Amino acid sequence: MTLTDRLAYILAVVCYAPLPAIAASPQAPAQNQEPPPQVETVFSHPLPSLDGSHLIVKVVRVSYAPGESSSPHSHPCPVVGYVLQGAVRMQVQEPSASHPGPITVYRAGDSFYESPGGRHLVSANASKTQPAIFTATFVCDHFTPLTTPVDGGEPHP
Repeated sequence: MTLTDRLAYILAVVCYAPLPAIAASPQAPAQNQEPPPQVETVFSHPLPSLDGSHLIVKVVRVSYAPGESSSPHSHPCPVVGYVLQGAVRMQVQEPSASHPGPITVYRAGDSFYESPGGRHLVSANASKTQPAIFTATFVCDHFTPLTTPVDGGEPHP
């Protein structure tokens, strides 16, 4: 299995993508067969080159109370986010960019990508009255703290 195949499989498992169905045996009664699931690609983004011998995937659930936000920070590994509930405001400055990207609001069901080393300048609940929850899937090829403040200080677990 190639590195690309391994990464694709890991991301599929982490993101709960349905795996191909196993054909039913001919003896199975037709009334027990369920309709096939509807599969749609909702997010796709190429990953940077990674050392495939030390891959690790961590999925973190982030919960923001109404109006809550995080301090500016950076992630050393690529991150794929998925909003489970509410809406979050995000602004990231890519490592090679001289200016930050636009502030974007992601709502329940939306996905987003952050490049390794990008400066996450805004990460906040977009609502003052409703909670927001999202998952952040980190794909790392080495052991490292997942989040580091951009202004220095201690890394977060």
